[in-house]
Amino acid sequence: MPRTSDLEGQSLTEIAGYHNDVVDSLTFFMRQLWRQNNSRFVGYSLEEFNDLLFVRIEETDLRSSLAILAAVEAALRIDYLLRAAKRRKDPLSKAFRTIYREKQEKARFDEDLLDLWGQYYPELKRIIGELRAALHLRHWLAHGRYWKRPTHGKFDYDYVYTLADNLMANFPLFRN
Repeated sequence: MPRTSDLEGQSLTEIAGYHNDVVDSLTFFMRQLWRQNNSRFVGYSLEEFNDLLFVRIEETDLRSSLAILAAVEAALRIDYLLRAAKRRKDPLSKAFRTIYREKQEKARFDEDLLDLWGQYYPELKRIIGELRAALHLRHWLAHGRYWKRPTHGKFDYDYVYTLADNLMANFPLFRN
């Protein structure tokens, strides 16, 4: 079992700060190049330039969404490992220990961990369902986008961030 001091995750605030810095930097940099008539944009109309900037920002949104979904998974996996190690007496912790004895760190996120969260905290089922839908976006991004983008659900950066923030605020995660 990993030492609990080794278990860290990236916070949503850190991801959002980085995301905002990148969007601001990208916007500033590209607009400066446009104003300077940079050769990169020779032949571009203002509309084409704005379309390109939009595509770059949309790509940044997707990459940040992937980071947010990975951070959520990390937080829930860290919770799972801490509950298994610290031997809390609540029913979810006991269920996690049962899984840990069999699968250790290889517990399946969706089928093992999220199922148990829904079973022991039924009031969280709506958030869990939204997270499961968002995981289709994560899988699509993480596996190179070689199939058609998932169309079920509206998954943009703002939606994914709000979902993750809601999840982190409502899940009773175990802290050291």
